[in-house]
Amino acid sequence: MLILTDIYILTLGLVLGSFYNVVGLRVAGGRSIISPPSHCPSCGRRLAIRDLVPVFSYLFLRGRCRTCHQKISPIYPIVEASTGLLFLFSFLRAASVADMLCGWLLASLLMIVLVTDLTEMMIPDRILFFFLILFAVFRIFFPLVPWWDALAGAASGFIVLLLIALISRGGMGGGDVKLFAVIGLLVGLKTVLLGFFLSTFIGAAIGVAGMLTGMIKRRQPIPFVPFIVLGMLAAYFFGDRLIAIYYSFLF
Repeated sequence: MLILTDIYILTLGLVLGSFYNVVGLRVAGGRSIISPPSHCPSCGRRLAIRDLVPVFSYLFLRGRCRTCHQKISPIYPIVEASTGLLFLFSFLRAASVADMLCGWLLASLLMIVLVTDLTEMMIPDRILFFFLILFAVFRIFFPLVPWWDALAGAASGFIVLLLIALISRGGMGGGDVKLFAVIGLLVGLKTVLLGFFLSTFIGAAIGVAGMLTGMIKRRQPIPFVPFIVLGMLAAYFFGDRLIAIYYSFLF
């Protein structure tokens, strides 16, 4: 029975991950998420059900369209698989229904903005506003302890990132500032600040490594959301453990 539940949760995440691809790509491009139906972006052929099975269709087709044989972006299976695994992991580690839903909500937002940032280098306000309302309603029914921690998280996420954006004169985008504010409302003060620190650390490490190897040019714009995804997920799922390890080195 437990295995069937795990399979169901994993499948739910895979299906939603496929939908999040559609949302991210179409909202970023200013298109409807309802119509037209899913189709190949190269030849325009409407996709059949067998072409829409998360992850497996991509593997079966070897990453190419069945009709025109153009390459399919690996973003599709990556987001699908990541969403499925994150949903399952959130379910397995959750101490309550609220914990599970919180993990699902965070994963959903991060996967959608990951798609928009990788494809269009932007985080649409429409997506952030939708999740702002969704997170606010969630925190009304499942408040943090203390209750004002959610408001402190949103305020700190916005203010800290805004100051950095002003000081760096464009080094931090406005979308990133608003994204951290929305995330802060869901996860609270400590987690959003730790997530920001980890995101910056990971981004800096990969950026330096990329420049040393020549893969990234100096002043070349690179999407920051992938680092936010890694940093925020690490902070949310392993924050207390990471802080404990940090203190163990100090004392």
